[in-house]
Amino acid sequence: MQDAPQILRRLFDVAVSSCHPRAVVRETLPDRPQGRIVVVGAGKASAAMAAEVEAAWSGPLSGLVVTRYGHSAPTRHIEVVEARHPLPDEAGLLCASRALGMVHGLHENDMVLALMSGGGSALWCAPLPPLTLLEKQSITQALVLSGASIDEINCVRKHLSAIKGGRLAAAAYPAKVVTLAISDVASNDPSVIASGPTVADHTRNRDAMHILEKYRVPVSATITALLGERADETIQFGDPRLDRSTFRIIASSGDALAAACDEAHRLGLDTKILGVNIEGNAKTVARAHAEIAQHQTLSSRPLLLLSGGELTVQVQGQGHGGPNREYLLALARGLNGAQGIWALAADTDGIDGSDGIAGGWIGPETLSRAQELGVDPAEHLRDNNSAAFFETLGQQIETGPTRTNVNDFRAILLAPSV
Repeated sequence: MQDAPQILRRLFDVAVSSCHPRAVVRETLPDRPQGRIVVVGAGKASAAMAAEVEAAWSGPLSGLVVTRYGHSAPTRHIEVVEARHPLPDEAGLLCASRALGMVHGLHENDMVLALMSGGGSALWCAPLPPLTLLEKQSITQALVLSGASIDEINCVRKHLSAIKGGRLAAAAYPAKVVTLAISDVASNDPSVIASGPTVADHTRNRDAMHILEKYRVPVSATITALLGERADETIQFGDPRLDRSTFRIIASSGDALAAACDEAHRLGLDTKILGVNIEGNAKTVARAHAEIAQHQTLSSRPLLLLSGGELTVQVQGQGHGGPNREYLLALARGLNGAQGIWALAADTDGIDGSDGIAGGWIGPETLSRAQELGVDPAEHLRDNNSAAFFETLGQQIETGPTRTNVNDFRAILLAPSV
């Protein structure tokens, strides 16, 4: 058997590959319509999804997708633009406006193919007038730093957007709208994935305002007016403009974990799923998982504990990192050097937080190595500085852009004999 960190990395790579557009797009494409096809999309996987559409479909094809800087893929007919994430920029603003323009004026025999994936909410930025890009950036940054969940962040985003919350599909009516989505949302709720530009919204303006109040985010008079009782709502259930819109999730966290389980069994490991869609504070979840790991009864084979979902970090310090590395640092402290336990946590998009690192790994020697190097785990955890901790120990994971995004991947390997 390979050593534990190599096993964990192999399982992570298998999980990511199973949800890459090349593995899931072609078999899920609808039949070509009689009329025009307009391809639009947003997210970290959108460019790779567009490339797969072009490879599968011949004939006239046009469109525009926007992805994060560095996540592009070569296409011939569908234009790919890069923009900023998680804070939107002018490029994302222009792409959202152009996408709305492309779907206007279509007919019943035409089809809009919407390619949505994680990151789409930030990359398609279309503030409702008179809201400015600067105000939208400020609200987004405050929510990200507050520890709000992705569901909560996207609820606010969609109610301040001209393209989210079903508004893209409403603009495309009466054309048929088919959405293929790679889900980065723990609940797999279509209205949350990229803030649901092609589906009905079950939240209201008041829900968005309650979230801003909950996290004590300062709001301007403009935002107060846009979220007021008399303001326009997102597209709600029963709106006839959504009658010709269909939605399909083609990859999710559950698919990634299933692929990892299959590979683990092939390697001779027992497996247990702790949860496919776990949400919550990274430190809190890590402490719970440390307890679970230390109270497992092993058979003759090593045991792999898997979990997915999306954790959050409430930023209180001045350091850098992301929820996966914060989870691992807290897990290492909870395990306190327990023998025979290793763990890996990484984001399937290759970006944990906002830097170019996917995540990291820990083992029984992590805390003792930190002590030898003069690195204080408790201090780094207090300062939300997990990036520096794992960089110093050389236990970070760097993949580069994976061009997919199905949330966090966490694996704890209990193998006393490894």
